[in-house]
Amino acid sequence: MTADDKDAVLAFAGSLPDHDLLFLRRDIRKPRVVDAWIEATESGAFSTLLAEREGKIAGCVALYTDPLSWSPHVGDLRVLVADTARKHGLGRHLVQQGFRIALDKGLSKLTAQMTADQKGAITVFEEMGFRGEALLKDQVQDADGTAHDLVTLSCDVANAARRLEAYGIGESA
Repeated sequence: MTADDKDAVLAFAGSLPDHDLLFLRRDIRKPRVVDAWIEATESGAFSTLLAEREGKIAGCVALYTDPLSWSPHVGDLRVLVADTARKHGLGRHLVQQGFRIALDKGLSKLTAQMTADQKGAITVFEEMGFRGEALLKDQVQDADGTAHDLVTLSCDVANAARRLEAYGIGESA
């Protein structure tokens, strides 16, 4: 992702259901938030890949790391897929790309968050080697003020990557 992608990212984010964005710490439908995301990507705090289909963004994966934190070995994986691109394997492919980035960065652990009712997303992450680690009750609120539980999943990067390679899943992009 580069600064040239800003308008496409905003259009993509604006096309997503509000509920899909609840696990993000910031609202990526706001231009200044996307500016900060692009800046963080350019600085290396985020590694962001965009998936395009017919000239529009169909999904993205972002891996956030903080080498100055107490957990420099941990990456926070964030995956978003457009409604029209779901159930075609794009989410799995984006998670695989997240593993590649994590391996390149020498990370040993990945985490991912989503609301507890996002069963499809939880299933995809679990199939990729993630396991439940925490449930935060009423952690996020939607625009109507309804509270939702937030699930944190995690995985050991090297073990998950070896498992995927053994199944022939993670070999080529």
